[in-house]
Amino acid sequence: MSSTPNRPRHGALLARAALSAALLLAAGVGPALAQHTATATDLGPEDAAKAQTVTLVLKLPNESALERYVADTANPYSAHFRDFLTTHQFAQRFAPSTGQVQQIEHALKRYGITVQDVSASHMVLHASGTTAQFEAAFSTKVRRYERHGHHFHRPRHRPHMPQSLADQVLVVAGLSNEALFRPMSAHAASQGPLVAPKAVLPKVGSTATGVPGSYTVGDVAERYNVTPLYDAGVTGKGITVGIATLANFEPKDAYKYWSDIGLDTKPNRIEQVHVDGGGPLSSADGSGETTLDVEQAGGLAPDADMIVYDAPNTDAGFIDVFAQAVSENRVDTLSVSWGSPEAFYFDSDLTGGDYTDQLKAFHQIFLEAAVQGITVSAAAGDSGAYDTNRALPYPTFSKLLSVDAPASDPLILAAGGTTVPIQLSAGPGTPPLIVDQEQAWSWTYIDNYLADLTGDDSYREIDFAEGTGGGVSSFWRKPLYQMLTRGMQRTESGQTLTYTDSDGSVTPLLTLPAHYAGRNLPDVSLNADPYSGYLVYSSTDGGYIAGYGGTSFVAPQLNGIVALLNQQQGTRLGLINPLLYSLHWLYGSDERSPFQDVTAGNNWFYNGIHGYEPATGLGTLDVAHLGQALDQFRFSGHGHSSSHGHGHGR
Repeated sequence: MSSTPNRPRHGALLARAALSAALLLAAGVGPALAQHTATATDLGPEDAAKAQTVTLVLKLPNESALERYVADTANPYSAHFRDFLTTHQFAQRFAPSTGQVQQIEHALKRYGITVQDVSASHMVLHASGTTAQFEAAFSTKVRRYERHGHHFHRPRHRPHMPQSLADQVLVVAGLSNEALFRPMSAHAASQGPLVAPKAVLPKVGSTATGVPGSYTVGDVAERYNVTPLYDAGVTGKGITVGIATLANFEPKDAYKYWSDIGLDTKPNRIEQVHVDGGGPLSSADGSGETTLDVEQAGGLAPDADMIVYDAPNTDAGFIDVFAQAVSENRVDTLSVSWGSPEAFYFDSDLTGGDYTDQLKAFHQIFLEAAVQGITVSAAAGDSGAYDTNRALPYPTFSKLLSVDAPASDPLILAAGGTTVPIQLSAGPGTPPLIVDQEQAWSWTYIDNYLADLTGDDSYREIDFAEGTGGGVSSFWRKPLYQMLTRGMQRTESGQTLTYTDSDGSVTPLLTLPAHYAGRNLPDVSLNADPYSGYLVYSSTDGGYIAGYGGTSFVAPQLNGIVALLNQQQGTRLGLINPLLYSLHWLYGSDERSPFQDVTAGNNWFYNGIHGYEPATGLGTLDVAHLGQALDQFRFSGHGHSSSHGHGHGR
């Protein structure tokens, strides 16, 4: 070779370096992390008289009974199989009583704090008061900060629940208005020798391009055998698809995308609900993320109605967007492509406090979703098996095997990612980079190719750790539906996150439990690699973009697919995970299996192998076969799917 290709910087394409760890913490920044990142300037105490609104999540008094009932709704041999509840029925049977809510109102009133509203499910309430009143009630101090020109406030210490509320209130959120969560998307571009995918629209007569990097929902339908459902008239008619997001978007972008790829969709199908005033509208704030969620979910279920719930990117906003979507109970399916490392909720020098009560708060809301029959899917992350290392880059921070929340919750359908067959060009005179089978997505295949091409082993981890999220939860125990599945893993030993200072000194920040029998994720996967990825139209990002990917695509794609299955089955499906794992056990490698095994690739730690593995989960879907497999439960004598269809209302 006459020359050496320029070193690529694929990780930089994700603006990973620009995202400070503090921005991504779901619970505030502890003093140790603030010292290491040094990205926020303390401007002093917040105005004591400034009006504040917080979200309080109340403890469910009968959570264990609710867990059992949800399990029954997913069990074909139970009398309560698909016997879903309305929001009112949920509130009556499992939520705090009106009297308990009144007790909380009285307790807050002693501090001068007023309850503004209570959710229909009696689980979430909003209260208003001044900074000083909330500081007194929750024994904390709220301070103002500035980072890169953005001003925000947050508590200096974790809020402490007063004794009068401790037995009934699980979480208080909203004393911070800091942007906390990240979307799970990635973008490929020309860096070094690899040529970026170029935007290509489908030819007339097809909704698919057949071009990696410019794939559309038409390509997804062809690859994962969705088309037979369309041929049978299953298009999402009568179903409502929900999107939970932390950024506003332009609905006209989705309509343009569907029109430009030649897809016939239901007109005027998008309704926007701006929770807590709604999320921001800009490229930097993630509007493109919301756009792709809508385009993908709505494109796969073209006749479904859509409700897009957007909220501010704050701790309260993320709770409220789920709480409102679920308590309104107007959507049959729901997906989210935002999240944060599960480890960031743990008590450590990293966070300066235990925030796992927020994980429990999300879980309560997902329990309500499940018992009402709403299937919730979430992106498993785009940092491979090392979820914290997208926010805390290696080698300044050590590698830490970790997973993303809320995908790690056992009530979530966790969406993983693959690379589908592609051929990439590294320039004239160089051998092509060929991926000849669908494999677990990580850019190890690119790095290894470049290292072999150049003879420079420093390429081996230049893209660490871009790839599909997957691994073992350190918080949620392995659910019953995974107990009999081979390939389940426990957490690894020696998982300590450390910070290395410029002088070489090493500070331990967090140690995760070893050999913990936690929930494994993802559950299923679809194509997510940006180099074999998708075409998106987003006006906030400048129009058409090719080479988009990430598990952010898979979560809404699963959302649309489940919406189709809702119509086909004539009922909401609720918590679908137990059935998926049962079907995987039942069908094995049978040609009628709803799953296509992924036996190649890796996510930087877990390898694609036969059966379940924490890189692609059960594998990819054959949607038509999944629909046929679910048919055997449609008219189960134990269930109530004939009387409890989709669209329960409140």
